[in-house]
Amino acid sequence: MMDGSYGLIEVSGVVAATDAVDIMCKTADVRFVTWERKLGGRLVTVIVQGNVSAVTEAVAAARAGAIKKPVSWGVLANPHNEVVRLIEKSASRLVHLHNDSNPIY
Repeated sequence: MMDGSYGLIEVSGVVAATDAVDIMCKTADVRFVTWERKLGGRLVTVIVQGNVSAVTEAVAAARAGAIKKPVSWGVLANPHNEVVRLIEKSASRLVHLHNDSNPIY
């Protein structure tokens, strides 16, 4: 079962997304769950998980300190089971790519 809430930051570019997740994980007690790259990596959504206050703090820190201004962001406290299912599906694809000896990107 999940820990309370998800935090999402959408930024332009993989480098900016990596910076945002680094800020979020260093700022608060959250863990990286997954990311979704769209438009060839030009738009990246990073998702972290934790309790509501930690996720809120992490998202605020990334918004303020990221190397690029986020396109959008949000905190989902107590998300619906269908949202949890979608995020878990995304995370399972990321794990699959990491464990595959010949990943196709």
